[in-house]
Amino acid sequence: MSVSGLIGFVGIIVPHTVRLASSASYRVLMPVSMIGGAAFLVLADLLARTVEAPGEVPIGVVTAMIGAPFFLFVLRSRRSRQGVL
Repeated sequence: MSVSGLIGFVGIIVPHTVRLASSASYRVLMPVSMIGGAAFLVLADLLARTVEAPGEVPIGVVTAMIGAPFFLFVLRSRRSRQGVL
């Protein structure tokens, strides 16, 4: 049986990472974000299943543990570019 919880940080992490790593063109950003989001979720699911074997950690916890620091990094970098710390 497959169960999925709240995985909202994927929408924040993946497009920003792709935009930082490649061009800002949406012709590149959209398809690479879709593939990158799928790969990120597969890796997060693999991590969630193996960290506490034979039990499972909810995938939302794994994505939040990765997404929250990344979100704070992006927020801080945008503020520092604007001159506000």
